[in-house]
Amino acid sequence: MPAKPALLATLLAAVLALAAAPAPARAQETSHFPARANEVDTLTIHAAADIAAMKPLIEGFQERHPNWGVRYVEYVTNDLVVAATRACETGKVLGDVLLSSAVDHLVKLANDGCARALRSDAGRALPHWANWRDEVFGFTFEPAVIAYNYDAVPPGDVPRTRVELAELLRSKEDFYRGRIGTYDPRRSGIGYLLTISDARQTSAYGRLIESFGRARAVVHCCTSDLLDELERGRLLIGYNLLGSYAYARIKAGARLRIVLPRDYTVVLSRGAMIPALAHRPALASAFVEFILSNEGQRISRERAFFFSIDGASPADVDGPSSIISAGLFRPITIGPSLLAVYDEARRTRFLAEWTRSVVTVPARD
Repeated sequence: MPAKPALLATLLAAVLALAAAPAPARAQETSHFPARANEVDTLTIHAAADIAAMKPLIEGFQERHPNWGVRYVEYVTNDLVVAATRACETGKVLGDVLLSSAVDHLVKLANDGCARALRSDAGRALPHWANWRDEVFGFTFEPAVIAYNYDAVPPGDVPRTRVELAELLRSKEDFYRGRIGTYDPRRSGIGYLLTISDARQTSAYGRLIESFGRARAVVHCCTSDLLDELERGRLLIGYNLLGSYAYARIKAGARLRIVLPRDYTVVLSRGAMIPALAHRPALASAFVEFILSNEGQRISRERAFFFSIDGASPADVDGPSSIISAGLFRPITIGPSLLAVYDEARRTRFLAEWTRSVVTVPARD
């Protein structure tokens, strides 16, 4: 059932208001994965997930289904939800599978009747926080980490809690001014989700954003942009970055390190959803089943996202081997509680306060 016009208007107003930040939206990028044998059909995926991370999973899927090609269209999170909501409302098709780190967007779409249910053993085997109504599935374990350039940050400066980070920015304000980076929650759906999660989780939130303001924090839409700046040495510390992307850079040779915060570690599970109007629901179901399967999770752990759904972390990460067993695990549960972030008045107040507190500077050329 398509989304109701009033609900669509509310969602589009909120998301388009966020997209009105000074920097322009990114253009969509399309990648093609030809079938390995005679091509019978093509699966289309619309996603807010870096193609470099998804490529091993797509290739693993094609090993099992060699006659299917894959077309992958990459978005920023806010752009994807706007496109998907418009498609649902107007009865148009936007791909066969939607993937997004902003799982609140997918929950909102599913709640508005824009999702097709998938009954599967793999889906039911997921933790309770990673499956909502068999319509939105979490297929990764994404800790929000602190990343830093270890050539430039003295060992004694490395923060392992939010209080330590706030104190560092206060005590060494001149050194770190303009060299601390984080998400811009006005432009990024996942950035908003992580920022509001911090506000709910810790009494140190006010001190933290005040310190960001004093240090003239640099904000970006995406983890990849922040990691680029860290690699170049333009930023020294990045806060609330997606751990899988940061760890992939380290494996590729970047002189970075990542820390799992010791006060608590927020974890989201990147979501997958099959649109209600998908042209190829059988192909879509096969892909979602694959990324949730033992084989798909093995590929994800070894080659794509590196952190396991059971909470295990790579051995060379600064933090416990399992944040779940260490008691640091704070999951962003996929479910109706995420609908609260669409309260327009609350969002407007929250972002206004954040904007007043964080004095941002434009990214340097």
